[in-house]
This record gives sequence, C-alpha cells and structure tokens, in this order.
Amino acid sequence: MASHDLLVAPVPPHVPSEPRIFGRIFAIRRIESRLVDVVVFAALALLLYSLWRTGHAWTQPAISEARISMRPSALPGYALDSLLRIAIAYVFSLIFAIGYGYAAARSAAAERILIPLLDVLQSIPVLSFLPTVMLAMVALFPTRQIGLELGSILLIFTGQAWNIAFSMYASLRAIPTELKEAARVYRFSPWQRFIELELPYSAIGLIWNSMMSVAGGWFFLMACEMFELGNRDFRLPGLGSYLQRASGEGDTKAIVWGLAAMIGVIVLLDQLVWRPVIAWGDKFKMESVGAANVSRSAILRLLRRSDLLAAFHRRAVAPARERLMLSLARPEGESLAAATSADLPPARTLGRAARRTAAYAAGFAIAAWLAVHAYKLVVELGSAEMLQLLRGAAYTFIRVQGSLLLGALWTVPLGVAIGLSPRLARIAQPLVQIAASVPATALFPVILLALLRFGGGMGVAAIVLMLLGTQWYILFNVIAGAIAIPSDLREVAQVFRFGRWNRWRLLILPAIFPYLITGLLTASGGAWNASIIAEYFHFRGTTLETTGLGSIISGATDAGRMDVLLAATMLMAVVVVAMNRLVWRRLYRLGENRFKLDA
Repeated sequence: MASHDLLVAPVPPHVPSEPRIFGRIFAIRRIESRLVDVVVFAALALLLYSLWRTGHAWTQPAISEARISMRPSALPGYALDSLLRIAIAYVFSLIFAIGYGYAAARSAAAERILIPLLDVLQSIPVLSFLPTVMLAMVALFPTRQIGLELGSILLIFTGQAWNIAFSMYASLRAIPTELKEAARVYRFSPWQRFIELELPYSAIGLIWNSMMSVAGGWFFLMACEMFELGNRDFRLPGLGSYLQRASGEGDTKAIVWGLAAMIGVIVLLDQLVWRPVIAWGDKFKMESVGAANVSRSAILRLLRRSDLLAAFHRRAVAPARERLMLSLARPEGESLAAATSADLPPARTLGRAARRTAAYAAGFAIAAWLAVHAYKLVVELGSAEMLQLLRGAAYTFIRVQGSLLLGALWTVPLGVAIGLSPRLARIAQPLVQIAASVPATALFPVILLALLRFGGGMGVAAIVLMLLGTQWYILFNVIAGAIAIPSDLREVAQVFRFGRWNRWRLLILPAIFPYLITGLLTASGGAWNASIIAEYFHFRGTTLETTGLGSIISGATDAGRMDVLLAATMLMAVVVVAMNRLVWRRLYRLGENRFKLDA
C-alpha cells in the first residue's frame, strides 16, 4: 500500500462524505425557507382579505342594533372583527404615544401643558368619552356603518394610548447623559437622534406597554362594542358584544365559548407577534457586555430565513430607509454651533416665540369655551347631588388605593423574576398575557355570586374587579424594567456576592424604579377607569351598584344625564390630576435624579 494511502481514512459506504452532508443541510434549509415563504404569503393574503372584509362591512348601511348570535359557529368572525378593531386602535395609539411622549420630553414648555393634559385624559373613563365620540361619529357618517366602527375604535384608543405615552415620556427622560452628549458630538440631526438613540432606548418599555395596551383593549372591549346611550342601543358584532350579552343573560355556556375564543386569539397573538417582538427587542438593551440570557422565538428565527422577506427588505425597505436617512441627516459641513437652538437668528427666534404665543392663546380660548359650557351644565346641580358626588369620589379613591397596594404586593416580585429569567418568561409570558387580556367583566358574575354567597357584597367585588383590571399595568412595567437591567450590573452584584436584601436594595429596586412609577401611575388611571364597570353592573336584568364615582358616571350614562356625567367626570379628573401632581410627578423626578443610568 502506498504511503499516502495510509494518511486517508477510508469512507464507509453508509457514511456520506462531508460535501454531501452540507448539500443535504442546504437542501433542507431551502425547503424550510420555501415553506416559510408560503406561510408568509398566506398570512399576507389573510391580512388583505381581512381588510377587504372590514372595508366592505364599514361601507354598508348603518345598523345601530346588530343582532348578536350566541352560536359558537359565529365566534371566528366575531374574533376577527374585534381583533381588527383592537389592531387599528393600537396602531393609532402607538403613533400618538410616540409623538406625544417625544414632544413632552423634548420641550420644557410643551411638558408644562402636555403632561397635565395627559393626566386629565387618562383619568377620564371610557364611558365619559362614549356619548361625545359616538354621537360625533354617527353625525359624521349617518348612513354608513363606518360611523359606529370608528366610534368603537376611538373608544378602544382611549383605553390604550395613555400608558404607552407615559412610557415613551419616561424612557426619553431617563436616557443617560453620556449618550446624549455622544449624539451632540457626532452632530446627529433631530431625526438621527430619534432613530439612533431615543427610539431604541425606549423600545423595551414601548414593547411591554404595547402588550398591556392590547390587553387593555380586550378588557374594555365589552364596553366598546355594546352599550346604551339614553334610549338608543348600539351594538357591533364582536367578541365583546358576544360576552356582554352572554354575561347579561347569565349564559354560562356562552361565556365559556366566548372566553375560549378570546384566549385562543390571545395565545396566537403571543406566539406570532409578541414573542418574536420581545426576542427582537433584546438588541436594544443597554449593555456593556454580552447578555448571558436572551429571549428566543422560533417564529422570529423562521422569519429571518424567509427569502421573500429578505428580498423585500433588500430591495424596498433598506433603500427607502437609506434615502430617508440621507435626506433628513444634517449636511457634513454644518457646524455644531449652527445645530444648536441657542444660536438661531433673531427672526427665527421671534417666529418661534410668536407661534408659541399663538398656541398658548388658542389653548386658553378652547379651555375657556369648554369651561363656560361646562359651568352652564353643572351649575344646575343641587347641593344634595354635589354632596353625593364628593361622597362617591371618596369611596372610589379608597378602592383605587387599595387595589394599587394589593397589586404591587405580588406583581413586583413576580415581574422581577420574569424579567430576569428568560426561561421563566417563556412559560409565564403567555399566561400573563391571557390573564391580563381576559375581561374581568366576563368573570364578574361568577366573582360577584361567590362574594355575595360568602359575604362581602358589591364594595369588595368592586375592589376585586379593579385589581383584576389594573394590576397588569404594574406587572408589565416591572417586567420591562427588570429586562432592561444591564448584564454588567448583575454580574457586579454576583462578583461582590450581594445577599438577597442588598441585591434588591442596591440593584433591582433602583433599576426598576422609573418603570415601577410608570406602572403605578398608569394603573391608578386604569383603576379609576375600571370603577365605571366595577361599581355598576347589569346582571340578569337587574342593576347591581355600590357607592362610588364610577357608579354615578355609569348611572348618568344610562339615564342620559349629561350634567351629572360631566360633573362626575370633571371631579374624577381633578382628583387624579391632584394625585399625579402631588405624588406621582414627584416620584418621577426622584427617579430621574437618583436612579438614572449615568456614567
């Protein structure tokens, strides 16, 4: 045998050579990519069909009281209708929240107006928006179904937008100083600073608050798809109206079917949307070292292997993004002094001052007009009704604070555990999504019957319903805060062998503090909103209520008492704004000054 033959090991007939193995792997990958392309194409076709179906339904003649079938076979269509309403409302909410939070964080003058206004908006319950929104939409489109549909979407919007806006604002305020200085040194244009720094830094908070907003959309779906306004009954086909009718009739079987359909949609959303987005959002963590544990998503991994999506990104998305960045970037020769607002020409400075003064004057004129008309309605209320409003506000205030305390006791430790452990997050995240999205109002009959049987009554039941509807704001923000803790800080805690107490005191609580305050603030607004359902409930043809401001608002909506509705809404807004200014805003400032990740 030749010497060189001894250096080459014989290849058995049943063992494929290395090129053949790689060829098979490549063929498998190509088949997998083609299958992913087929699924993506089918998903796009389904989306286009859904949009066509929605557009066709919206252009039909208006039906103020649609027939809601209790047959389980109607649930797939209802689920699609409700999902599209929530998705459209979420898209508008996200655009609004990013713009609103950016304007409030970037301008001190705008902040003085926008943040108190946001406090007022998040304190106004959905039912308080209902009369104005629905009557305005019906008046705009009196003969078409689009009026009712847009009204429902706007009502869902009012339950989704505020916590995302607060999250965007808080994230922008918490950007470390050295990152802002780096953006100035590299002469980023406002668009570059937004795309390369501000939006990525806010991404984790936006993702988790988006999940909470969509869950809140499911929570308020029952109130937004089927409601009464005076002697008019508005109904839209959807899961919310299905569950509300089943709950009002005490039809346990229909409630189970409706909840099963809703849970199925939520699980699909978690697997197909939120889990890939969370895994994608890991790249926006502020890290000095590589993360030891990262979130993973099989769906995201498959989408990255799609030739169809890769070609679309390469030929359409990337060139468009490059052209946009080049057009909005500052010219290279522009000096840093010219980029600062401090050296603006006098004419531009005067122009800005004039526009700001005109905006202030317009805002003051609108506020004065609204105040005069509100006074004309409220002034007719008697002293007995005013005392009833104050008494109701006191009762609701106590219930809100109790629900916040109970919610924080368990959501903070669980949220930290989920945020610090991707393995636990993979198990707990779908369960949390389901629990947060299931409308507590659908479960309220069971809870109420149990509490009435074992003692407690509507007062305790109202706290339970507020807790079920608002504790998730705290949990989702704490999870986002725990995920955003840099790995190097966690490694330092391990190197110095922090005990459990020191780890919480020196690392976890300071790191999640801004997120926790955002969660508590939005949960407080959510609890006030939930009071309109928790304190006033229709069940089997009867109305169960307890003393509270939410009960007064719901009763006034049913009776068409616009004066009482307006007075109760204004009082709720005053209480919430006072709490935000005296408590939550100061805690916000504390988080910005003491618990900011600055070098």
